[in-house]
Amino acid sequence: MKYKNRILIDRVAQHTFKLTGYLVLALLGGIFGMLLYNAISFFLEVKPLDFLTGREWNPTAATPTYGILPLIVSTTIVAFGAMVIAIPLGIGTAAYISEYASPKVKNILKPLIEMLAAIPSVVIGFLGIVLVGPKIAELTDLPNGLNALNGSLLLAIMALPTIITISEDAIHAIPKTYREGSYALGANKWETLIKITIPAAAPGIIAAVMLGLGRAIGETMTVLMATGNAALFPQDFFDSVKTITATIAIEMGEVPYQTTHYFALFAIAIVLFFMTLIANLVGEYFINRFRKYHAA
Repeated sequence: MKYKNRILIDRVAQHTFKLTGYLVLALLGGIFGMLLYNAISFFLEVKPLDFLTGREWNPTAATPTYGILPLIVSTTIVAFGAMVIAIPLGIGTAAYISEYASPKVKNILKPLIEMLAAIPSVVIGFLGIVLVGPKIAELTDLPNGLNALNGSLLLAIMALPTIITISEDAIHAIPKTYREGSYALGANKWETLIKITIPAAAPGIIAAVMLGLGRAIGETMTVLMATGNAALFPQDFFDSVKTITATIAIEMGEVPYQTTHYFALFAIAIVLFFMTLIANLVGEYFINRFRKYHAA
C-alpha cells in the first residue's frame, strides 16, 4: 500500500512539474504573441528596414519618423559600458570573497552585497541625478552629467550583486582537488586562481555576466532618470541618450490608443525582446563550449 502511494505521489509530482514548465513556456509565448500581434499593425504602415535603420525617432512631429537605430545604439552603449565596469569588479570581488577573505570578512561582505540588490532603481537613479551626474559634469566640463556614462556607472552598480553572488558560488563550487593538484605542481594561490579555478568556474561566471547584462539591458527607471533622454544618435559616452526601455516607459502612458505611435512601441518591445534573447543565446553558447572543453 505504501509502495502504491509512493508511486502515485511521484506521478502527481511529475505531471505537476511538467505542467508548470509548459505553463511558463505558454506565458512566454503569449507575451511574445501579444507583442508581435500589435507590432504587425505598425509594420503594415512602416517598412521594417526603415524602422531598424532610421536615424531619427520623432513620432509626434508633423511628419512622424520612426527610426529606432539611435535607441538601439544608446541601449547598447549604456549596457556595454556597464559591463566593462561591472565584469572585472564583480569577478574580482567574487574571487576575493571565495579565495582570500577570512570567514569573518566573508560573513560581512556577502550580506552587504546582497542588500545592494534590494536598493530600488528609482533611488539609484536619484543618486545619478544629484551625485554622479554633477560630478561627471564637473570633471568633464559639460553642462550636465545626464549622459550615457552616468547610466553605465549606475547600471554597473545594479548589476554587481548578481555578478558577484553567482560568480562567487561558481568559484566556491570548484572541487578542492583542483586547487590541491595545482599547489602540488608548485603553483601559488594567485596562479591557481587565474589558471585553474576561474577557468574551471567559467560556465557559472558567464551565466552571471549574462544575467547582469540582462539586468542592464532591461533596466528602465535608472536610465530614464540619469541619461538625459535625448533620442539622438550618440557619438560617445558623454552624449545624452535615450534607451529603448526609457522610450517605452515615457511614451506609453501618453500615446493615443491604437495609433501608429502606439503600435510602434510594441515594435520597439519586440526589438528589446530579441536583444535580450540574443544575449542569452550567446551566453549559452559559450557556457556549452566551456562545459564540453572541461568534459574532454
